[in-house]
Formats: sequence, structure tokens, C-alpha cells
Amino acid sequence: MQQPDPENWVERLQPGAVDRDLAISELRDRLIRATTRSLTHRYGGHVDVEDIAQQAVLKILESLGTFRHQSRFITWATSIAVRIGISQLRRHYYRDVSLDATPGSCELTIDIPDLSLGAPGDPDGRSRIFTLLQQLIDETLSDRQRIAIRGILLGLPVEEIAMRLNSNRNAVYKLVHDARVRLREGFESNGVTAEEISVTIS
Repeated sequence: MQQPDPENWVERLQPGAVDRDLAISELRDRLIRATTRSLTHRYGGHVDVEDIAQQAVLKILESLGTFRHQSRFITWATSIAVRIGISQLRRHYYRDVSLDATPGSCELTIDIPDLSLGAPGDPDGRSRIFTLLQQLIDETLSDRQRIAIRGILLGLPVEEIAMRLNSNRNAVYKLVHDARVRLREGFESNGVTAEEISVTIS
């Protein structure tokens, strides 16, 4: 059900509207306030809200015809600005992350029991697993699979990995799936079962 727009944003933002420039300025100010509240604590909060608001206004003006009145206009506009802001924050946050890093410090996405590749209580079990993992990544994966799986191990969002590969989310999932199959086969050939190690994608 369509909802009325009490502030008449759509009408005011149309080309030729009498107060279009004022409406654009008001919308930009609203988006600056909204994105400041929404993005301050995400990815360290290093974001240029004025730039985001400007980009969002341009996107909104291009997309006026897609607004379906299923929510308040300002709610719809804010969601566009926040998406732009999150994308900018992610690029800033991950720009210095190298996919050449070793997985030894990436324990958030790799679960390795202490007993893997070692006798009970063997303190070297985990380091030996990481060494084997690095070897398998270097020797059994294609270049694109290597980039994808290292990105996952480093905790990068799939969207960030896709951007670095000039690809898309579904293609990255396929690369990671194929890489996991090869890694699992490599672990098993070295005496490590699927139950003992799990490389996951979230």
C-alpha cells in the first residue's frame, strides 16, 4: 500500500520543480545527520559523511522512479546513503590488507583442534597445521582460488574479495568451494580428516 509523502520529496526533487535546489540541499543535510549516526562506529568510523551524502543525493535523483512509497521517502533515501557509506568504509578498512599474508593469525575463520597432526597434548599441532595449510594453498590452488581462500582466512567480506578479483559474490563462493575441496583432499592425503579441520566461509 502506497504511503503519502508528507514532505513531498519526490515532487520537490523532480527536474523543473520550483524549490528543487532547496529540496536537494535539505535532503543532503538530512543524509549527513543520518549517516553520521549510522556509520560512526562501523569499521572504525573513518568516513566522509559529506561525500557520502553527495553521492547518495546523486544516486537518489537518478532513482526517483524506483521509489515505491512502501516506506517514508527519507527512510528509503537514508538506506541508499548508508549502503554507500558502508561500501566506502569497507574499502578504507581493508585497503591495506594483503592477500599474501599467511593464515597463522586468522583464527576467526579456521577451526583447528589442538590434537590435529600431533599426539594428545602436542603443543605444536596447530603450528604444523598452519604450515601444511600454507603449503597446500601455495601448491594446490589456482591463482584466483588462492586469492579467494586467503581473503576468507583473513576475514575479508566476500564483496571485498570479489572487488579485488574484478568478479562477483557468486563467483567467489564457487572459487572458495573448489579451493576447500582441494584443501580437504590435501589434508586427507596428509592424514588429517575432515572432522579434524574445517575451513569455513560465512
